[in-house]
Amino acid sequence: MNPELDERQVLTALRTIADRAFSRAAGAPLIGGNQVRLLKDAAENYPAWLEAIRAAKHHVYFESYVIHEDWAGQEFADALIAKAREGVSVRLVYDWLGALGHAPQRFWREMMRGGVEVRCYNPPRLDSPFGWLSRDHRKMVAVDGEVAFITGLCVGRMWVGDPERRMEPWRDTGVEVRGPAVREVEQAFAQNWATMGEQIPDEELSWCESFDQAGDMAVRIVSTVPATAGLFRFDQLVAALARRRLWITDAYYDGLSLYVQALRAAARDGVDVRLLVPGGTDIPILRPLSRAGYRPLLAAGVRVFEWNGSMVHAKTAVADGQWARVGSTNLNIASWLSNCEMDVVVENEAFAGEMEEMYLEDLANTTEIVLDEKQRVRRPGEVIRSSAVMRGGSGSAGRAVAGAIRIGNTIGAAFTHRRVLNTGEAQITSIAGGVLLAFAILSALFPRTIAYPLAVVAVWIALVLLYRGYKLFVGEKQ
Repeated sequence: MNPELDERQVLTALRTIADRAFSRAAGAPLIGGNQVRLLKDAAENYPAWLEAIRAAKHHVYFESYVIHEDWAGQEFADALIAKAREGVSVRLVYDWLGALGHAPQRFWREMMRGGVEVRCYNPPRLDSPFGWLSRDHRKMVAVDGEVAFITGLCVGRMWVGDPERRMEPWRDTGVEVRGPAVREVEQAFAQNWATMGEQIPDEELSWCESFDQAGDMAVRIVSTVPATAGLFRFDQLVAALARRRLWITDAYYDGLSLYVQALRAAARDGVDVRLLVPGGTDIPILRPLSRAGYRPLLAAGVRVFEWNGSMVHAKTAVADGQWARVGSTNLNIASWLSNCEMDVVVENEAFAGEMEEMYLEDLANTTEIVLDEKQRVRRPGEVIRSSAVMRGGSGSAGRAVAGAIRIGNTIGAAFTHRRVLNTGEAQITSIAGGVLLAFAILSALFPRTIAYPLAVVAVWIALVLLYRGYKLFVGEKQ
């Protein structure tokens, strides 16, 4: 029996099963006839985006967690305004929380005065007390139905770097897609745009109906909205189906226990599972929490690497030299369940080979994390580089959200005993206990000071629920 033929037969059968499973789990059909180009860092992404924008003839759709008000952001703002003044339909969506502290209202007003249609995703509203939990975390550009960019990059100088200030560029990854899949990208943008106001006219979306094949690559456009969890199911399947290799890069890793168990099971089954994460944080309390999350992975044989540069912001995965994912989704509950996200899944050996080669290049700038003889998570020698503390950037809000999730998981585990806590989480449980004790003492000494704000919040939530119930009742009557 020919072993190579046997291997191909196994792979063919596996792909047939996986295609159906991925389509159902991610809600994203496999689309053939595309050309996909891998773009590394801002040095390759930004020029490609600007070139496409400047060549636009009909429309430009730009969706980004934030565009910073700095020289990098201004370059894109100028390009979008120039196109709008030429009569091209230019539509832009940014996230309220992502822009907070990075791009003031005058920045967006300047673009609107220049003819760009700008919408803000989910600003605070009195009738939605917890609406801020849902964010538009997508990063995409689509032009004329011909080309789309799906990426982990926002727009800001931290991605470009600043040699004079000794600030290294953030490490990030994106792709350029041409072919029929671009229509899926634009449809996803249009659906999100419609949640914030009047929808995009059909004639604009159908302007380019040919969608000729541009290559031989098959892709899935996984565009998730809150509570859909399409990419979470996809990530679970990839971990279950990987046979030889599963190499992951993530900026704000905080895997749910279900995903952690999937990675552990794969590693114990002989799969080479690797996780590349940032080496530092600008929120010091998060460091022990991040390390605590590595322990169960390391114990099962998953290899964890910390980036030695300023920041690794990419969200990618590549499995078995067959499947690769690039986009905006981090491996945490906020991205999987609460946010609007967009990723492209490419099923092509040549592209996956490029991804694996890039991953190995990245590993040359990392330090592997290990368990010492006392089963403590550490870097060999614990030599902390000066670059391990990151400078502030657009990721601060994301890190804060990820940190809040980690803290909640730790406190929940302490109460429920559903998993074993470790020494890395002692600081969090101690601080949480101290804060609660202080709150209890203040409540006893100054009951009105505590009771009145709580009463106001309770009334606010009650009024919102009554208002929502009334609206639903009236809508049903109509």
